[in-house]
Amino acid sequence: MALIALPIAATAGNQVIDKCIDSVKKAKTGVIVKLESLNVKGKSIYEFEVADENGFEWELMCDTATGKIIEIESELSSPESKGFKDKAKITEEDALKIALKSYSGKVKEVEYEIEENNDPTYEIDILGKNGVETKVEVNAISGEIIEVSVEKWEIGVEENENR
Repeated sequence: MALIALPIAATAGNQVIDKCIDSVKKAKTGVIVKLESLNVKGKSIYEFEVADENGFEWELMCDTATGKIIEIESELSSPESKGFKDKAKITEEDALKIALKSYSGKVKEVEYEIEENNDPTYEIDILGKNGVETKVEVNAISGEIIEVSVEKWEIGVEENENR
């Protein structure tokens, strides 16, 4: 797996990141294009975004306590993508309303994902008035908020982010 050089000195010799990178390499072949440090229900998580050789993007969540991958999601380019459109019952507009009702702020990005159980979800990044970015995942079938995380920091940018 080819990896980008993470451009911060704090990663040098960081055994947690090293363990997570090793786990990512074992799980998916590709290039790491983005790394985020998240707080999910009080738990520290690294979210790696990997672009594979076929142009598909994957999100791999690594538990910083164990260095193990705890979740893998595939990213899609739009809500019209096969696998998303076929199952989704909630529109993007409705998903935004659901997320913003619970977490006010400005929507920075919307991603379209397929969870490990094959459910389509909207991942909505909301920048709060306090400057904190919250990621809210809304199930595109039920409209339920299934995961909320707070971003601590981010390195890298995906080429096709939906901003």
